[in-house]
Amino acid sequence: AYDIGLHGTVYQVNKWDPKQFDWTKKLADADYVGPTCQYCHMRGGHHNVQRFGTVYTSMGMSMADRGAPIWKEKRDRWTSVCDDCHSPRFARENLQALDEAVKDAGLKYRETFKVAEDLIKDGV
Repeated sequence: AYDIGLHGTVYQVNKWDPKQFDWTKKLADADYVGPTCQYCHMRGGHHNVQRFGTVYTSMGMSMADRGAPIWKEKRDRWTSVCDDCHSPRFARENLQALDEAVKDAGLKYRETFKVAEDLIKDGV
């Protein structure tokens, strides 16, 4: 998702330009033209990249109620990263759009497995 989004495109176009991405600087001192994976997911030197994820989708939680109180702290932390460059409203609206995209992708994923399961049952 990063590579085909705006941030990833900016990175791919500019990553070799030392004026745009000076890799000699520590991440905390960097002034990049756009965020890298590390900028958002390893904030403050944390090495747990899921700390700044929205939910633990790798643990089968992609259909979780992302508005549930259990996720509030995680989502607030996530939007605080976006607030470095964007307005809080922009971050919240994009998080909501991401939620909808994850739900849609989860449904399509399950539909795909159902089709494959049916084909196997039919001997295909």
